[in-house]
Amino acid sequence: MFPGASRRCNVMFSGFMLNAWVVATMVALVAGVVGFFTVLRGSAFVAHAVPQAGFAGAAGASLLGVSTFVGLGAFAVLSALAIGLLGRRGRHDAITALVLVFMLGLGALFLSWSQEYASAIYALLFGEVLGVSTNQVLTTAAFGAVTIGAVMIFFRPLLLSSVVPEVAEARGVRSRRMEICFLLIVAVATTMSVPVVGALLMFSLMIGAPGAARVLTAKPFVALGLSVAISLTIVWIAIAASYETDWPVGFYVGVLGAVFFLAARSWAAWRLPRVGLTGVALQQTRRARSFRSAAATTTGTGPA
Repeated sequence: MFPGASRRCNVMFSGFMLNAWVVATMVALVAGVVGFFTVLRGSAFVAHAVPQAGFAGAAGASLLGVSTFVGLGAFAVLSALAIGLLGRRGRHDAITALVLVFMLGLGALFLSWSQEYASAIYALLFGEVLGVSTNQVLTTAAFGAVTIGAVMIFFRPLLLSSVVPEVAEARGVRSRRMEICFLLIVAVATTMSVPVVGALLMFSLMIGAPGAARVLTAKPFVALGLSVAISLTIVWIAIAASYETDWPVGFYVGVLGAVFFLAARSWAAWRLPRVGLTGVALQQTRRARSFRSAAATTTGTGPA
């Protein structure tokens, strides 16, 4: 009935576009899972710094003519270990800021020595999701499997230390060790995602969708599922809209992440009874306690 539309739809799901859909789906899945814990732990700044470190590593690897995954992985892991080992217990703001500016400086230096300055900046910061090769699909899948596997292995202690750290300590979960494990998971997720969606867009995916999910429910598993679902929705809409309009994928990912988060906040505010600021604060406190209790029950420690 609409031959032109049918033809465009066929092209959208064939050839190089098929690789884009597959890789973006894997990245969104990992971002939704890892971002869930990032929001729970209040580590948004870390989720910004580690991809930027990966950006510097990829720039250096590109300059040396080696695989960008090598530079990405090395710098992302080094930055994660630096933040985890040098930061104060439960407070990583200062060391995270230092790592961020140091890695940005290195990245700028490496790119200034490159012959493809402008294109390299754009690719490393915003990704090339519409130009993904078959080799990148396989590499991304491997890193994604490692990331999801690590989250599954450490899920219970990671959830417990994120929501009720005092209970985790009492149960023998070492907060510092779990923090380093979490940071290394972020580093692996960064390694798989930066070549595809870029350092800035990975940060957007790891914060926007999980932040919206956290606002919508006080149940950990429901929040995790919503985080993944929203992240996938953002990526799929972004790719389709970019294909139809020729606007950058990054624009849609960033805007949609903010839209989903603001929509979730608006919906939560609308549901709250009109009881004034004190009542709102009380409702938020109850929701936080409910989430902690659900997390403690999920990990088998009883109500927190």
